[in-house]
Amino acid sequence: MTYFRWALGRLGVAALTLFGVSLLIFAAVRAMPGSYSDLVLGPLATDADKAAAATRYGLDGSLPEQYAHWLLNAARGDFGISMASQTPVATEFADRLPATVTLTVLALAVTVLIGVPLGVLTGIRGAGGGRTGRVLGSLGLSLPEFVVGSLVVFVFTRYGLGLTVGGYVPWDQGPLRSVLSLALPAAVLAVFCTAAVARTTRDAVLGVLVEPHVGAALARGESAAHIVRHHVLRNAAIPVLTLLATLSAYLLGGAVIVERLFNTPGLGSFLVDGLDRRDYAIVQAGVLLAATVFIAVNVLVDIVCGVIDPRISTRAGRSTT
Repeated sequence: MTYFRWALGRLGVAALTLFGVSLLIFAAVRAMPGSYSDLVLGPLATDADKAAAATRYGLDGSLPEQYAHWLLNAARGDFGISMASQTPVATEFADRLPATVTLTVLALAVTVLIGVPLGVLTGIRGAGGGRTGRVLGSLGLSLPEFVVGSLVVFVFTRYGLGLTVGGYVPWDQGPLRSVLSLALPAAVLAVFCTAAVARTTRDAVLGVLVEPHVGAALARGESAAHIVRHHVLRNAAIPVLTLLATLSAYLLGGAVIVERLFNTPGLGSFLVDGLDRRDYAIVQAGVLLAATVFIAVNVLVDIVCGVIDPRISTRAGRSTT
C-alpha cells in the first residue's frame, strides 16, 4: 500500500511539474524579442496586415486567454497551425518523429550494449585494472559531437565503407533501409552516451562492491559471476537507469548538431528553424513535447527503481508522514 501511495504521489508531482513547465514555455516564447509579423511579414507590413495575422493565429487575445486556449487544444492533440508552412503542427511532428525515435532507439541500444558491460568490467577490475575502458570513457566524454560527427562524415564520404551520409530513408520505404540510413548519426550520438553510462556504471559497481553483503557473499563461497548477477547489478542499476532516462529525453529532444551534419529531418533541427522564425506554435509544441517525454521517462524510472529497491518508496512514505 505504501508503494502505491508513493507512486500516485510521483504521478501528481509530475502533473504539477508539467503544468508549471507549460506556463514557463508560454511565457518564454512570448518574451522573445521580435515577433512573427516582424520577421515574416516584413518591415513594410501595415498595421492592418499585422492585426489580421494576429487574429488568424489567435494572438489578439489577452495572454491568459491565449494560454488557456493553447493548453486546452494541446491536451486534445491540437498544437495549432505552423505560421511558416501553414500546415498543422501535429502533421509536421508526425512526419519527423519517426526519424527522431529511430535515432534515439539506435543510440540507446548501442549505449546499453556497450556502456553497461564496459562499466561493469572496469568496476569489477577496480583501480588496478580496466585502464583501457577508463581511457576510452574519458575520451568519449571530452570529444564534442561536432568533432566526432565531422570526422565520421569525412571518412564515410571519402572512403564509402558501405554506409552513406545524409541519405535518410523514411520508415515506410523499408525498416531495414531506414535503420541503416541512421546508423552513422546514431553511432555519433552514442559516443558521449556510452562514455557517460560506462563511467556511471563503473562508479556504481565500485560502490556496491564495498558493501557488507558482498563481503558476506564472498565468505559464503559464492562465485564471482553469481555475486555480480545477484548482488552487484541490481544494486548498481538505479543510478544507471536514472542516467539513461536523462539521455533518452535528451535524444528525443533532438540532437541538433548531429541532425544538421547528417541532414536528418528530425525534431531538433525543425525546432531550431521554428525558433528562428518565431513560429510560436512549433516552439511551444516542441518544447512541451520534450518536457513531457522527460517527465514521463523520469517518473517511469522512479517507479521501476521503487520496484528494484523497495526502500525508496518506504523512506519516501515515512518522510511524508
